[in-house]
Parts: sequence; structure tokens; C-alpha cells
Amino acid sequence: MLALTATLLLAFAIAAGSRDFHNFDAALIGYTFSTLFAAFGVAYRYSMWLQRPPTAMYWRRGWSVFFRPGHLLANCRVWLQRVVGEFAANEFIFRRSKRRWLTHMLLMWGCILASAVTFPLVFGWIHFATEPQRLDYYRVHVFGIPTFSFPIESWFGFLLFHALVWASFLVIAGCLMALRRRLRDAGAQALQQFAEDWAPLILLFAISVTGLMLTASYTWMKGYGYEFLAILHAVTVIATLIWLPFGKFFHIFQRPAQLGVNFYHEVGGKETQAQCLRCGKPFASQMHLQDLITVEKQLGFDYELDAGRHYQQVCPACRRALLGLSQGLVWKGNSQDV
Repeated sequence: MLALTATLLLAFAIAAGSRDFHNFDAALIGYTFSTLFAAFGVAYRYSMWLQRPPTAMYWRRGWSVFFRPGHLLANCRVWLQRVVGEFAANEFIFRRSKRRWLTHMLLMWGCILASAVTFPLVFGWIHFATEPQRLDYYRVHVFGIPTFSFPIESWFGFLLFHALVWASFLVIAGCLMALRRRLRDAGAQALQQFAEDWAPLILLFAISVTGLMLTASYTWMKGYGYEFLAILHAVTVIATLIWLPFGKFFHIFQRPAQLGVNFYHEVGGKETQAQCLRCGKPFASQMHLQDLITVEKQLGFDYELDAGRHYQQVCPACRRALLGLSQGLVWKGNSQDV
């Protein structure tokens, strides 16, 4: 029901934004239906993901600590800083490797630019119309509302009309850098899988190259092979949209939830800390410990000890020590003492 609702809302937004399909290009119907399918798949998988006990716990706690009275303004400031630092600038990747950071930045911003141009045009939310008084000017219409105009033969028009070209250059460069790592890095080769690591790069590379071939066809080749290239480009885009909810691209929608996890851990670190049953030292927040015990019970795991104590109340260092002590007792034949 959630997935169906999300799909219907998007369909309604397309109809309303294109003024009852008045500004909708029927030639792009394939892109539209594949986008609606992707919206259904993403919403369905996301809702199923949120129903998992660990994810559901983090989701509820993350929102509760974010809107905690007296901390909302500070949390909003921290949220904005993290959106800029962790998402827009990918600082967490920069700390790992500058080369991987550049690869992710090229891929991310290339895809963002392409999406920001493609989807509004496909949905009919944005279209261009010539000015009645000046045929050398275009006026931009957003949701059917006239906005600013600009000369067609201008640098602004050149940059705007070729936005997908610039996005393709960014994505191709990012794909080549990622492919280089996949081919040369021994650690990546040991863990990589075709569906998770190669297929996304191949699809993005195919979309970008076929898009550039379309531009080359109508710019320098007088439209030679344009019909075939248009079909080939549509196939690559539609295949990517259909595959979007099922492959690695789904992490695009999961990743923002990490912000809630960060707030959860920060608030937990400032509150009461749980003390280890064996050594008595604090090792985790009491809130996190209780949530972990609750989730384990929901998953069917029971680690209860005697007298109302729980195995999760033992710190990791003492768990390792207890394991060694228990093995020693078994070796001595005192298995009853274990």
C-alpha cells in the first residue's frame, strides 16, 4: 500500500505539474512508466527495510532524539552541517582515500545534475517556449508558470542546453576511475560482485556514452543514426530505472538514514552509560543496550543470564576474557563450572 501510494502520488504530480499533460511529451512515455515502476520498487523495498526490527528501532529512536525538546535547533544546525559535509562533500570518503573521494564526487554530482535536468523535462514540469515578440528568446516555464527568458544563442543557453553533456563527462570520468580501481585493487577484486560492483558502472557508462552519441549525431552528423541511438539510449535508461530498486543504487535512498543513527549515538553518549557486569567499567549507552536487548528478543535470540542479568551487559573485552576462561575450564575437565 505504501508503494502504491507513492506511485500514485508521483503520477498525480506528473499530471498536475504538466498541466493535465498539456506540456507532456508523449515520446517520453517509456521513461515515465519506468520511473513510476522505479518509484514503486523503491518505496516497497524501503518500507520493507524499515520493518526490520534493527532498522525500525534506529528509525524510531533517530527521530525521537532529533525532535527532543530543547535540542531541536542544535540538531537542525548539526544536521545541516552533516548534509553539507558528509553528503555534498563526501568527507567520510575523503578521509579514506583522495582518489576514491574524487571518483565518488564525479559520479554523484554527475548523476545529480543529470537527474535534476532529466526528470523535470520528462515529467513536463519544465519546458521552453519561444517569446511571441522575440523568436530568438526562450522563456522557461516551471509547472506551466512563465519565469525568466534568455537568448537562445548565448553562453547561458549553450551551458543550459548541454547540461546533460557536462553530466555525462562527469559520470564517464567517475566510471573510468572506478573501473580502474576494480581492475587494479586486489582488495576490491577479492570482494567485488558483478551485480553489485560492475553492473552499476556499466549502466551509468552506457547511459552517458549513448547520450553523448545523440548529441554528436544532431550536432555534427546531421542526424545520422539518430533514431537508432535514441532507442539505444532509451533502453539503457529504462533498464537502469527498472533495476534501480534492486541493485546497489538502492543505497542512495538508504544512506540518508545514517544521519539518524549518528544523532542516536551522540545522544546516547551524553546520557547514562551501562556498566559491565564483570569489570564495572562503562562501555555503551544504557539506551543503546536496552534497545539492543529488545531487538534481539524480537529476532528470537535469548541471551538472558541468571538473576535478571543479560549477556549484553558484559563489555566486549570481558566477553573475550570469559571465552578464554571458559575454554580453560573445559580443557581442565571442569565443564560443570562453565
